[in-house]
Amino acid sequence: MTPRRLAGIGAFTLASALLLSACGDSGSDEGDSTAEGDGASTGVVSVNSGEPQNPLTPGMTNEVYGGLVVKNIYSGLVYYDADGAAQNEMAESIESEDNITWTITIQDGWTFSDGTPVTADSFVDAWKYVANLDNAQNQQYFFNGFAGFSADEASDIMVEAVDETTFTAELSEPSADFPLWLGYTAFFPMPEAFFENPDGFGEEPIGAGPYELESWEHDSLITLIPREGYEGPREPANGGVEMVAYTEEDTAYNDMLDGNLDVLPNVPSSAFATFEDQLGERAVNQPAALTQVVNVPEWLPEFQGEAGVMRRAAISMAIDRETITETLYNGSRTPAHDFTSPVIDGYSEDIPGSEVLEYDPEGAKEMWDEAESMEPVGDDYTLRIASNADSDHQDWVDAVCNTIRQDLGIGCEFAPYTTFDEFLNARDSGEVEGLFRGGWQADWPSMSNFLGPIYGTGAGSNDAQYSSEEFDAKLAEAGSAPDTETATELYKEAQEILFQDLPGIPLWYQNATGGYADTVENVQFGWDSDPILYQITKE
Repeated sequence: MTPRRLAGIGAFTLASALLLSACGDSGSDEGDSTAEGDGASTGVVSVNSGEPQNPLTPGMTNEVYGGLVVKNIYSGLVYYDADGAAQNEMAESIESEDNITWTITIQDGWTFSDGTPVTADSFVDAWKYVANLDNAQNQQYFFNGFAGFSADEASDIMVEAVDETTFTAELSEPSADFPLWLGYTAFFPMPEAFFENPDGFGEEPIGAGPYELESWEHDSLITLIPREGYEGPREPANGGVEMVAYTEEDTAYNDMLDGNLDVLPNVPSSAFATFEDQLGERAVNQPAALTQVVNVPEWLPEFQGEAGVMRRAAISMAIDRETITETLYNGSRTPAHDFTSPVIDGYSEDIPGSEVLEYDPEGAKEMWDEAESMEPVGDDYTLRIASNADSDHQDWVDAVCNTIRQDLGIGCEFAPYTTFDEFLNARDSGEVEGLFRGGWQADWPSMSNFLGPIYGTGAGSNDAQYSSEEFDAKLAEAGSAPDTETATELYKEAQEILFQDLPGIPLWYQNATGGYADTVENVQFGWDSDPILYQITKE
């Protein structure tokens, strides 16, 4: 999933944003106090994971496997606690009088794992590097709210160091929730060593986080160890973390049951009916900012123009979400009603146009036949839905295809890619010949984070290459709204545009469904569904 990007960040009140400037300690993170109360342990915690797609740098990493590593070996101005609230990490204060020009002060004394100091320039240089188109960073789009940003040519965003611990950032338009952005990985600082060798740095990264990379055995194992010199609020309560790359989730689940794997972030569908009984209090089934969609590539001719939009709607209406989530996922998924998530403020089930997500086999068939009368694809047409085969996606694709075949009278089949990174590479190069899975794990808790990063023109996770001037303008309008209520209504209007165009077809919302062995304690999954690694204890 990917989980990638920024346009029209939602409006919080300035007062809420400035609460972050109160102090530089850990705040009220429940996980921190639990781990500290029991004291540190020495055991190394093993976690089910996979091979990152890109080198381990904040500017390039925008998928879930690499993301879990990056946010533990690097630190930022703020971090998100289990509930999604921003807590100061490196920041001393983040202040503004107009929500456009922000003054950021970092705490003195922070260092990277190579012993060099973290300074204001560490942030300024990193942000400018990622934001500059010439550097081809996956996370560039996150800086499009900054003055001076360009997605079309080399640019220099308006970020400037004032002294060793203070810098300023100027936005292109007001955004009261700017401090909330800053816990996302794209905004992490980088040491001087990165700029000396950007291409090779990601294999042996140097961060300022609670852990450092000890080894990376590609396609097998990533080992993190607690970093000496880290004195921030995320102090590790264990002896390190091993991220094990499994190719079969059922194997990982069985290893966890046997005590050979400590933490399982994702329960396979084969265990949905039994894992809560098997694990008891060690089972995790909680709402999270996770959605699943089927993306419709703009490069496929059969989905272009008026007939193409009708085909998108027909496919959506032919998916029996209610039955699939009940029978396949046993209550760990909820049929989608919008493009965001029920755990996000502003969520609504009544967006005009959202009726296209309701199961309507007769209407779907009529819609498909009308599209055929306009621009036929032929009776022998087969719809392909692509995803990676090293996770259990074939089950839901088969279920979706069953209702599509039945209701539309066309072929439908799973198009597998052997590994996650192979699938991502094919997707990113525009080589997928069909629809493809799009999972989204929010970067920060805001409606905007489910919209702009995925569907904004040129956005880092706009994998289907959708572009709409009307949608982009609505995002910008919402991002500069004077209050959250106004912004919420504008984001709903932006979703109306998406329901008209259907660049992606929402399927369902996903709970964080995981578990852990009796070998570990103090395990907590956050608002974004990731396990909070640093607080886990193991003797």
